[in-house]
Amino acid sequence: MLEPIIHGFILALGLILPPGVQNIFLFNQGIIQPKIRKALPAYITASLCDTILILLAVLGTSLVIHGSLWIKEFLIWGGVVFLTYMGWSTWKSEPSSGGDITNKRFTIKKQILFAASVSLLNPHAIIDTVGVIGPSSVSYNGEEKLMFAISCIIVSWAFFLFLILLGHTSRKIDKTGGYMLVLNKISALFMWGAAIYLGLSIFI
Repeated sequence: MLEPIIHGFILALGLILPPGVQNIFLFNQGIIQPKIRKALPAYITASLCDTILILLAVLGTSLVIHGSLWIKEFLIWGGVVFLTYMGWSTWKSEPSSGGDITNKRFTIKKQILFAASVSLLNPHAIIDTVGVIGPSSVSYNGEEKLMFAISCIIVSWAFFLFLILLGHTSRKIDKTGGYMLVLNKISALFMWGAAIYLGLSIFI
C-alpha cells in the first residue's frame, strides 16, 4: 500500500515544481492580496480543479482526450487566449508607493475565474494530469489506485498553499514594490512566450 502513495507523491511533486503559469498566478496572488485569506478563492479553486483533473485522469478519461484531436486543439487555443489576456493583466499591474499591487480586477469572482482558467485551459496542466498521472495509475487497481490519486491530490493542495505563503512573505520583505513590479513584468513575458509556443505547436 505504501508504494502507490510514494509513487504518487514523487510523480506529482516532479510535475508541479516547474514554474508554470498556474504556479506564477498563485504566487502573484500571495503578493497582490493584503492578507492570505484574501487569496483563498484562487487557492481553493486551483486546488479543486487539479483534484478534478487528477480524478478524471485516474478514472480513465485520459484515453478519451488523447484520442480526440479537436479536444486537444480546443484546449490549446483556449490556453493561448487565456495566457495572452492574463499576461496583459499582469503587465498592467503596478505597485503603489506602499508596495501594494493595485489591481482592481482581482476580486473574488476574478480570482475564481482566472484560477479555473489557468487550471482547466492550460494544456500543460492537462498534459501533466491526463498524459502522465492517468497512464501512471494504470498499474494500480482498487484501493491502491485510490491511494495513488489521493497522494497526487495532497501534493497539489500543499504546494499551492506553499506558493501563496511564499508570495505573501515576498510581499512583506519588499516594501518598495520594486521586486513585485519586476516579477510582474517577467511573469507577463513568460505567459506571452507560453502562448506563442502553444500557438505554434498546432502547426509544427
